Amino acid sequence: MLFKQLFEPISSTYTYLLGCEETGDAILIDPVLPTWQRDLTEISKLGLKLVYTLDTHVHADHITSARTLKREAGSRIAHPAIDALACVDVPIEEGTPLAVGRLRIDPLFTPGHTDGHHAYRIGERVLTGDALLIDACGRTDFQSGDPTALYHSVAGKLFSLPEETLVYPGHDYEGRWVSSIAQEKTRNPRLGGNRSLESFVELMNGLNLAYPKFIDYAVPGNRECGVCPPGVPDNLSQYCDQIGESRQG
Repeated sequence: MLFKQLFEPISSTYTYLLGCEETGDAILIDPVLPTWQRDLTEISKLGLKLVYTLDTHVHADHITSARTLKREAGSRIAHPAIDALACVDVPIEEGTPLAVGRLRIDPLFTPGHTDGHHAYRIGERVLTGDALLIDACGRTDFQSGDPTALYHSVAGKLFSLPEETLVYPGHDYEGRWVSSIAQEKTRNPRLGGNRSLESFVELMNGLNLAYPKFIDYAVPGNRECGVCPPGVPDNLSQYCDQIGESRQG
């Protein structure tokens, strides 16, 4: 398997490029609109063909490039079926693996950050989206978020994976790239150390986080698989515009 972790600095989002060396098929997981050209360049450098894009959930902090990549590269849009998006070509659900060439991607239903969130397990790796971050977790105060559901998704499902499983998050704001199930079970400040459900719910309900600055544009745009809606103010235009450079891991 070819595996590459790509970073988009505006929203601090990780996009994951996976490629099958036997067939040349590739998938992008959580691609971001301003970096779609960079992502296609990376795919071309590796001699691959983009066959799918796949998002972990309907994002509130950036717009997916799924629709743009379908137009430019002919890829099909995969997305969790529970969100019932009309623009999706391949609905995804737990229990039904997605094949990309010889690669197998196992969806894991992990609600709590949003009610439709999925993580994706690929062998010894798990892409956790916004459910489980490095030393953190996604917020639960919008998009039908639910701290009780998130606790069960992480403590009950993700933490039951083998401890050597590598954790690749949807975001990181401190320059970290990868963790492990063992590390997060032990030291995650929000969910590690056998924190109780009651303690976690109290913690999450008391965060009092600021309203997400791009959510009112990102959510409707992502429910159309990646449309930058009209009326985006100038100070937020970078979320839609192609950026010249993007750091990558």
